[in-house]
Amino acid sequence: MPDVFAGRRRVPRPENDPNLSYAPGTPARTELKARLASMAAETVDIPIIIGGKEIRTGATAKVVMPHKHGHVLGHFHKATEEHVRQAAAAAVKARREWSSWSFDDRAAVFLRAAELLTTTWRSTVVAATMLGQSKTAFQAEIDAASELVDFWRFNAAFGQELLAEQPDSSHTVWNQMEYRPLEGFVYAVSPFNFTAIGGNLAGAPALMGNAVVWKPASTSMLSAYYVMRLLETAGLPPGVISFVPGDAASISNVVLDHPDLAGIHFTGSTGVFNGMWQKVGQNLGKYRGYPRLVGETGGKDFIVVHASADPQEVAVAAVRGAFEYQGQKCSAASRMYVPKSRWNDIRDRMVAMMQEIKVGDVRDFRNFMGAVIDRKSFDKVSGYIDDGRKNAKVIVGGGCQGDEGYFIEPTLVESADPNYRLLCEEIFGPVLSVYAYDDAKWSETLDIVDRTSPYALTGAVFARDRGAVIEAASALRNAAGNFYINDKPTGAVVGQQPFGGARVSGTNDKAGSKMNLIRWVSARTVKENFAPPTDFKYPYMAEE
Repeated sequence: MPDVFAGRRRVPRPENDPNLSYAPGTPARTELKARLASMAAETVDIPIIIGGKEIRTGATAKVVMPHKHGHVLGHFHKATEEHVRQAAAAAVKARREWSSWSFDDRAAVFLRAAELLTTTWRSTVVAATMLGQSKTAFQAEIDAASELVDFWRFNAAFGQELLAEQPDSSHTVWNQMEYRPLEGFVYAVSPFNFTAIGGNLAGAPALMGNAVVWKPASTSMLSAYYVMRLLETAGLPPGVISFVPGDAASISNVVLDHPDLAGIHFTGSTGVFNGMWQKVGQNLGKYRGYPRLVGETGGKDFIVVHASADPQEVAVAAVRGAFEYQGQKCSAASRMYVPKSRWNDIRDRMVAMMQEIKVGDVRDFRNFMGAVIDRKSFDKVSGYIDDGRKNAKVIVGGGCQGDEGYFIEPTLVESADPNYRLLCEEIFGPVLSVYAYDDAKWSETLDIVDRTSPYALTGAVFARDRGAVIEAASALRNAAGNFYINDKPTGAVVGQQPFGGARVSGTNDKAGSKMNLIRWVSARTVKENFAPPTDFKYPYMAEE
């Protein structure tokens, strides 16, 4: 029998997980190298997981290394429409008990998962991200280990803060705000480029008492599978999260038609999210309530440079911001605006750095870049580079080799036309396009930056002149949900820079903050009256 006098536990104060360096001679490097070798020698059979039960359909797809696409890491079984309906039913069933657990008990599962990820599971999840998504050791470390740990730890703290937000009461009335999970299930759709995003898209709603149907990207299936297994090991009850790989369109069609759909937690393309939103709108009469739609979509992220900026700082930020993880970050720098007086200097510094960048198999730790994710991406990015050769100027890079791995060199393109398509369209690859503007047209250039793209995810300004910083921050106030001053526009840290953008970059519900968790609860106000009235009459009704 529980102790009725027990105090309320506090979630441990979260701190950002320190990134391991994997420098030569460190135990972490030795352990990771060994796990990479053993994992590359395995062929993993990845099942559907519904209600804690493994399901194998026999209809499978390959999991390969993008940097060595002939090497098969495993196969995943594809869910049928009936499996999707089973997953939805399992979620509705699991929610009944899971939502009755205290927040502390639910948080304990994710805090335990975070602890496992920092220790015994770290090399496995990092290695899976490296091999399956072609991330270098450091890029995989900051994503699949540290960021996912941060999501789980900080979300627990943010959730407890949210529950502590209560209305005022008096000596006669005791008021309470109850934060209920949504009525139904949440559909989580995660992208290939960040393992941590998958763990958060499914994990954040689950922490708040919801049950989730999770569809990971086919091109990040290996790491997603290990994250699912990690959560099970941490004590996540069956059915709270069902793991449903397969064809995105067929899975979504079933989910979006389901009357128990209560929310969508999505990261991916703007077009796909728009299609989901439209389908939900068409189906509003089918649902118990209005589904919560939370999405982070595309970006055409910018760096704008003032004449007062330090050229070396700009060059480093541009190279890192544009080419880390092959430019396959939603936040990656894709367009840059530089004053003509500083362009030659910044360009030459960038070219020197880019010529040192090694591209290849991520198991070779000397490589700064791996491969783009698949053939479709390779062909798309290659096409943009071809266009750059014809209609602009490719300054450095542009090489594309897809025979063994989907390798594309870091590429710098200059255009004299600020409306050129490579300065306007999302590329999602290692291509940075530059427009050199007249120094006297700083204010006009800020206007160009603001109106060029329909996206508004990340952006950066570089300037030593504080007045220029103030002007840019004001002119570009709506152009980026994450805005950086004298820093690259990538690398948001949970608890420090909550992430998300507006316009067609998403709903800006800020992953890694309390704002996101609010979306996964439905509040109920409870009033208890200690002194109920005993007469219907009010004082004003008395005789004069």
